[in-house]
Amino acid sequence: MAEKFYMTSEAKKKAEERLKYLTTVKRAEIIERIQEARSHGDLSENAEYDAARNEQAANEGEIAELDYQIKNAVIIEESDDNSVVHIGSCVTVYDDELEEEAAYTIMGTTEADPMKNIISNESPVGAALLRHKKGDRVTVKAPDGEYTLKILKIE
Repeated sequence: MAEKFYMTSEAKKKAEERLKYLTTVKRAEIIERIQEARSHGDLSENAEYDAARNEQAANEGEIAELDYQIKNAVIIEESDDNSVVHIGSCVTVYDDELEEEAAYTIMGTTEADPMKNIISNESPVGAALLRHKKGDRVTVKAPDGEYTLKILKIE
């Protein structure tokens, strides 16, 4: 069974645009560089050729990954239901141990950006918060141990 990638319609559109760029523009540029490098003769000691082939492999890998994600995308519908935490929710929590509040937006793996407190639904915190209500205490099973968060607000 294929893995599901939860994303907003905007993120899917960006992924489709990136895929189109990689398959049309970038692929053609790389092929041109490979042909240019081949014209220089001996390929066994041609660093330019090796670099272009490595870039080609990386580009084809990204194309395959994006294509897979787009084909298995599940679009997150915007919802006004703030009774439970779901993908797309902004959740404010209180950590008793650290004695501090934090706000996280829960998105799919393709849109996660921990530096901006946008976490994946598959992350320890994201997975623990899903389907819980305001006032609930959830246990987060992190690699370095368990801790508890209290849900203060769901937006």
